[in-house]
Amino acid sequence: MQTFGGRTPTRPRALVLLALVLLALLLPGCSRQPESPLRIGTNVWIGSEPLYLARDLGHLPTKSVQLLEYPSASEVLRAFRNQAIDGMVISLDELFGLAAEGMSPRVILVVDVSHGADVVLGRPGMKSMTDLRGKRVAVESGALGAFVLSRALALNGMQASDVTVVQMESNEQPGAFERGQVDAAVTFDPYRAQMLKHGATTLFDSTRIPGEIVDLIAVRQSVLDKHPKAAQTLLAGWFRAVDYLQRDPADAGRRMGIRQQTTGEQYLAALRGLHIPSREENLRMIGGSSPELVPTGRRLMDLMLAARLLPAPLKIEDVLAPAPLESLPP
Repeated sequence: MQTFGGRTPTRPRALVLLALVLLALLLPGCSRQPESPLRIGTNVWIGSEPLYLARDLGHLPTKSVQLLEYPSASEVLRAFRNQAIDGMVISLDELFGLAAEGMSPRVILVVDVSHGADVVLGRPGMKSMTDLRGKRVAVESGALGAFVLSRALALNGMQASDVTVVQMESNEQPGAFERGQVDAAVTFDPYRAQMLKHGATTLFDSTRIPGEIVDLIAVRQSVLDKHPKAAQTLLAGWFRAVDYLQRDPADAGRRMGIRQQTTGEQYLAALRGLHIPSREENLRMIGGSSPELVPTGRRLMDLMLAARLLPAPLKIEDVLAPAPLESLPP
């Protein structure tokens, strides 16, 4: 082999360089890519606030969970349909609607059970739902408002044709009520409190339908499959925030009241209209061989089918995903 000045030919060196280039190109494909944040959508609702409290306390790192707030539940549903978010705080009836559309939402947590927090409010002087005959009732475009109104009417011997439904987002209702554009509204806090300040009266609340209005955290099945650790981070942060709320309600209420634009005392008073299930309750509600949410969901589903709020029945067990909660460290 011929050499020049004792140096070897350049071909082996070129081969080595080529191998290094190929290795450099292959390595990124072999390296593990970091998980993208789990995007969770919420609307302005007192039951969602422990999520933001968890973030405020440092229990929800933004690299794992990103909270996105929308002005109404309808906007949250739209964002989920458009895949702008991976999961959301959603009511059980709304979840049934998405599942019927083939959107594959999966319940990983029961956030709260309404016990007076969802209401139908009317003008001063009105005393019962029967006073709404022929009146204009503001209802959010999502399924929950329609469900609450249908139940309130049915329990008072009325039907949807007895009122004029005005489709209106929840954040727009207080202003419309004050201006006299509507006579009543299906609403919840903080909008409930705003309307009560302008003389509204409570015609119906969810204590009349115990266990029927349930709020959940649901995540798309494909996202759960890809990002199980992020779902566990979300759950761990939630329970740490709920624990803090129980240990120091004054400070927790103050923090959450700021976001709800109320005082801490007002927020805690509104929270009394909800029951927040513990981890053990959640395990019974969505896990095990006989999840407690199933019979509750069946009753709700029957009511929705009868009111034509759902096109066809669903198998409730298929929308429950207890694995992230069951595998969460104690």
